[in-house]
Amino acid sequence: MTILRQIHPLVYLAPPLSFPHNTGDMIERDNQHIPPTNLLTTPTASETEREEEISLRPKTLGDFVGQPVIKEHLSIFLEAAKKREEPIEHVLLYGNPGLGKTTLAHIIANECGAQIKITSGPALERVGDLAAILSNLQKGDVLFIDEIHRLNKTIEEVLYPAMEDYALDLIVGKGPTARTLRLNLERFTVIGATTRLSLLSSPLRDRFGVTHHLDFYADEDIAHIIRRNASKLQVEIAKDACELLASRARKTPRIANRLLRRVRDFAQVRAQGTITTSVAQEAFDILHVDPLGLDDVDRRLLHAIIEKFHGGPVGLNTLAASTQEEIDTIEEVYEPFLLQLGLLERTPRGRLATRRAYEHLGLTPPATLL
Repeated sequence: MTILRQIHPLVYLAPPLSFPHNTGDMIERDNQHIPPTNLLTTPTASETEREEEISLRPKTLGDFVGQPVIKEHLSIFLEAAKKREEPIEHVLLYGNPGLGKTTLAHIIANECGAQIKITSGPALERVGDLAAILSNLQKGDVLFIDEIHRLNKTIEEVLYPAMEDYALDLIVGKGPTARTLRLNLERFTVIGATTRLSLLSSPLRDRFGVTHHLDFYADEDIAHIIRRNASKLQVEIAKDACELLASRARKTPRIANRLLRRVRDFAQVRAQGTITTSVAQEAFDILHVDPLGLDDVDRRLLHAIIEKFHGGPVGLNTLAASTQEEIDTIEEVYEPFLLQLGLLERTPRGRLATRRAYEHLGLTPPATLL
């Protein structure tokens, strides 16, 4: 039997929806879109992998490696809020998958001594879902919304006054007798995370007081993360092997952790549990991860552009059809890293393979490429 909670003489709210597979304060839907995660170097994570990452996740800003500018800004921002004894402003974090947006959200909540409630844009389907979550927040609580760019527009309209005025506007009744009811909320903080900042509407984006872009990590920072997490996983790793893993982690901590776990498995089965340079190299040969961190799909994309379309330009739809990959997967998962390495060029006419792409694949570049 569902028990309704009365929050006004005319308004009752059902408790937040729960699902058998959910634990803690995560709120999600079974039918939300989950990007493909079957490839070793894909920066998106499956639900199982997210649970494994929790044990490796740093708890404080001091433990967080990389993103020095963001760390400095957040430390000042958090310290100022503590001195004023008030909740922090709303925070928006954007960047490629696997760079630490969720980790930073947990760190911010931990540094503030606040409870964090976790949900995602696709999970909030109805206004009642958001109203139930907001009405249960206490003063200073953090509401983390992952994939915030996928929020329903109707949900956004309810979120605006909640973020700006800490009030919930509800419509009571229907037709001519309908009226608006405003319910006051406790002061809370929204932390939004997105990989597609351009898809956020301007009104929603403007309501965040702090916006930070997470960039790819330096190899030195990735190596530091690997050494620390190897210690947590109780696996011995040589310094040279650590640097080798870092060079193939696509400048992304999530991929570095994934490679570390796979190479650890290989070392435990074939090398008495110690990760040496030779063990790591042999593991990468079996996993088909090359010195730049490219996997089979990356190389297939580059080969398709060079061999089927003479180096480009080629449109994204045509490239997706020729490689049997989804358009969104190419654009959001593979392209950013290929562009970062200078192996791919994006032009108004389509995608072009660069001279460096030819050289990496052992092919002779055409004379037209400088």
